[in-house]
Amino acid sequence: MAYVVTENCIKCKYTDCVDVCPVDCFREGPNFLVIDPDECIDCTLCVAECPAEAILSEDDLPEEQLHFAALNAELAKVWPAIVERQDPLPDADEWAKIKDKLDQLER
Repeated sequence: MAYVVTENCIKCKYTDCVDVCPVDCFREGPNFLVIDPDECIDCTLCVAECPAEAILSEDDLPEEQLHFAALNAELAKVWPAIVERQDPLPDADEWAKIKDKLDQLER
């Protein structure tokens, strides 16, 4: 079981999670992060660090977020690793609690 970055991360891209990941399993896209499920060791450290509450266990994904497990796996194969904390996107705080923003995901 891996952890999954869900919709709350879109257009936020806080990277607090990257700082605590012991295996560098995060991958970075233009306005979203994903977790490489092949690298994730299920340590749970990233979950508490995410200000947008965007990281969930694959087993705990709500039905409307299930597709994010496949999306993380897909994008982790093409996006580069991110291993250092960066500033969030400029309007991250405003986007953090907005729902139904999958159409805002930039690949």
